[in-house]
Amino acid sequence: MKPDQLPLTMRWPPQQRFETFLAGDNAAALDLVRRAATDADASWVFVSGAAAGGKTHLLIAACAAASAGERRAQYLSLRSLRDRAPDAIRALGGSDLLALDDLDAIAGDREAEHALFDLYNRCKVEKCTLLFAASRTPAQIGIGLPDLISRLSACAQAPLKPLDDEARREVLRERASARGIELDDTALDWLFARTERDLGSLTALLDRLDRESLAAKRRVTVPFLRKLLAS
Repeated sequence: MKPDQLPLTMRWPPQQRFETFLAGDNAAALDLVRRAATDADASWVFVSGAAAGGKTHLLIAACAAASAGERRAQYLSLRSLRDRAPDAIRALGGSDLLALDDLDAIAGDREAEHALFDLYNRCKVEKCTLLFAASRTPAQIGIGLPDLISRLSACAQAPLKPLDDEARREVLRERASARGIELDDTALDWLFARTERDLGSLTALLDRLDRESLAAKRRVTVPFLRKLLAS
């Protein structure tokens, strides 16, 4: 795929909105990203946190909010680009809001880092708001270009704290409900006592529950869960 054919714009998934982001202790980060999405003069934001912690949700929600406000928005994850990253980054432009996810993926790639540095400076001139996301802070992800670390560190920093179990239960319950799956307290208690509790693992399990319960035409009960996880 050529750089000018990359899917930089998308129809933003309806489940990834500011309204569906369970903030918990991350209200400040949510506010920073929301302001960046709706206010052209707001600070640029660097979101950091563990995998499946809500970074992508916030970036896509920002793009959706910007689009709703008639601002042109683009989202790009750098993780899947591999050796195409430098060309893809150079091809970016023409938007009011640009959200770059998974910056860890280009750390140590000298050409990609220089391309991102140039993009940062170009967006300053073009008055395009930039949002970034990575697993850790700019100085911690292995970027080798000091000037790029400095630029990224100058953004408003929005570290995401992990949700506690109660908040994770609420997220899982809401996501299940959106798929037409009812998870009562008994089923949730059983799941949380026997499965990984990070949101990535829980979401993957929910995908499986969705498929298997539909195929079996059964409600999600503890006996159903026991049989499912034993298979």
